[in-house]
Amino acid sequence: MTGRDARNRTGHDSARRGSARHETARPDGPRLRTGSLRARTVVAVLVLLALLLAGLAVAVEATLGQRLRAQVEDRLRDRASAAAALVGTVDGDDLADRLSAQGLSVVIRDADGGAIVAGPSPDELREGPPALGDGDGLPAGPGRDAGGAGTGTPTGDATAGPAAPGEEATGASSDAGAADDTAADAVTVTASDVTADDEVTTLVSELSDGSTITLTADSSSVGQTLTQLRWVMLGASGVFLVVAAAGLVLVVRATLRPLDRMTAVARSIAHGDRGRRLRPAKESTEIGRVATAFDEMLDGVEGAERTALEAERTALAAERTALEAEQRVRAFVSDAAHELRTPVAGMRAAADTLVRSSADVGPDERERLAVHVVREAARASRLIDDMLLMARVDRGLELDVAPVDVEALVTSVVEGQRLRRPGLELRVEVRGAGAGAGPGALVVLGDAGRLAQVLGNLVDNAARATHGTGTVVLTVECSSSEAAAVLIADDGPGVPEADRERVFDRLVRLDAARRTGDGGAGLGLPIARGIARAHGGDLVCEPGGAAASGAVFRLTLPLPR
Repeated sequence: MTGRDARNRTGHDSARRGSARHETARPDGPRLRTGSLRARTVVAVLVLLALLLAGLAVAVEATLGQRLRAQVEDRLRDRASAAAALVGTVDGDDLADRLSAQGLSVVIRDADGGAIVAGPSPDELREGPPALGDGDGLPAGPGRDAGGAGTGTPTGDATAGPAAPGEEATGASSDAGAADDTAADAVTVTASDVTADDEVTTLVSELSDGSTITLTADSSSVGQTLTQLRWVMLGASGVFLVVAAAGLVLVVRATLRPLDRMTAVARSIAHGDRGRRLRPAKESTEIGRVATAFDEMLDGVEGAERTALEAERTALAAERTALEAEQRVRAFVSDAAHELRTPVAGMRAAADTLVRSSADVGPDERERLAVHVVREAARASRLIDDMLLMARVDRGLELDVAPVDVEALVTSVVEGQRLRRPGLELRVEVRGAGAGAGPGALVVLGDAGRLAQVLGNLVDNAARATHGTGTVVLTVECSSSEAAAVLIADDGPGVPEADRERVFDRLVRLDAARRTGDGGAGLGLPIARGIARAHGGDLVCEPGGAAASGAVFRLTLPLPR
């Protein structure tokens, strides 16, 4: 199993474990009740309206019934007061007839216990009006004969016979005197007592002369009126509830329309339109708070989804980087083995020749073979040293940092290269703020030995490109207050634009360099860039300008602040 397969399998296992944890953590709470909100709202409002209408009907019925009964009682009190005013001035039978003519049951009792009864009895009032052909419908009482004619005679005088003429005169004079006394003392109602039921209302009034008047009226019309009112209220309430139900359906449908929009937005988001939002106009209302929470939830979901996508991209990028690094390591190991195989093979061939044919090889040939062994050993040693240095660069170089005069360093490197390569024309130029200022004008903090190695590698690369006989110009410039730069330009064939970054890869040599006798191992430029970046600077390959037709390398170093 390769490393990539193992990583893929590990990732799939982690995803399955994450999914299992998600399913395990999902709570099994109570299910959301999803009854129709419109129906529940309409029913609730209708029930409330029905209760209010029922309460209104009860209140109206009670108030109206009390008012109607009070009117009956007031009418009876008025009749009793009027009858009391007529006592003594109107005959008792006449007074009783007057009161009964108004549909009342009348009982007048004097102070001696005599009673005059007129009109229907309370039981007859409860039974309703009499049928036709029953006479006047009034019961026979002590003051009425069998024919129904009222005599007006009190019960206590029923046994008295006709009076003598003298007595009649005496009685007449007595009645006249009594009338004068009654006119002098008016009779009033001193107390009243009312009793009522659903059919009749009875008023018992006590007069100031000791007599009582009992008046009974039919009050069944009050119940009938209340019954009619009840049916009217019931029908009107039914019509009102029907109209209210239709209006409520329309109003609730319009009120809950934002929920339909929320549903549409949720479905569109579920189908991939992640950017849609509700954006309520008022966030203080109930639907506004729900819409705001909905948008916040969508923002969180989208953010989590974006984070997951970014994490996935990062993981894929890291995996690609790891694979590329693995491929580069494999290529590096392969190229390093190939580079080491050449000098080792040369040394082995020369050594075998020296050992096997020592008797047949002359001194000159033996010396040549020995020199070849030494040269190949030095080449292998240099390659191994470069590889070790490259490994230290990757791990992090330990620099001996101190102030370094850039112009003096470049001059020193050029002097040393002139001794090694007498056929190469080397020039030093200074441009920018340090031009004409002399040594010490441009100072950086760095490791002088490592920086000299960078410049030496660049000069060696230029010498190989020009076959050791070209022109190399090292230009020191300070065009800003933050960094100093050294440009190494040659008049060789230059570096193609597609290869200006590839030349810094390990063990990479362009075809023109490979055709030279000393092509190098392809580690000089990677080492030089690693040292430059360890100093906080950089090394890049630029296109040649008017002053240089070949390759131009720019070494940038930060200035101390």
